[in-house]
This record gives sequence, C-alpha cells and structure tokens, in this order.
Amino acid sequence: MPDSGAAGRLETVKIRGLARIVSVFFSLWGAAVFGKAVYDLFWGEPEANLYAPEKWAFVTQAQWLRYAGFELCYGLACLGLAWAAWSYARLLPETIARSRRDPDVDLFS
Repeated sequence: MPDSGAAGRLETVKIRGLARIVSVFFSLWGAAVFGKAVYDLFWGEPEANLYAPEKWAFVTQAQWLRYAGFELCYGLACLGLAWAAWSYARLLPETIARSRRDPDVDLFS
C-alpha cells in the first residue's frame, strides 16, 4: 500500500485529561460506596429484616457488619486509586503531538 502522505500530518492527544477522567470516576464511585458503607455500619440493616418473622434471622448482625466493612474498604481503595491517578496526572504532559498514521483497516472501501 503506498504512503498517502500521512507522515506529515500531526495529531494532538490529550494525555493528562485521561488520567484525570479516571481519577474523577474513581473518586465519585469511591465516595458513593464509602457513604453507603458508613450508613450500613451505623444505621442500615439488610432488607431481609423487613420481611423476616424475626429481626436478624436470615442475615446475622455479624455478617452484615462484615459486609459493611468490605464496602468501607472497597470505597477507601477506590478513593486511594483516585488520589494516585490524580497525583500521577501531574507528572504527565498536558498534550503530546505525534504523527498521524492511517488505519490498517478501511471499512468503507
């Protein structure tokens, strides 16, 4: 396949923004999970308690607290990943310029 002059064209790729998008995603998800975990630890109870003949019959309180502890750790891990991605984004350049390359597959020819 002959070269169609693609080597002279440049494209700009935003690098720092990709890491920031990941950071925002992890921070929103981590905050939501962390908030639900705190609610479950102190005020929440399983939905099975509403329909059980006796409270804590299907899901014991120890099982529920273990689940809420997992949620808490998961939320904190997501927040930690968000912080790490945000910190790493400061080390990346804002944009990079690279030569544009033609795709290997052309769907419409």
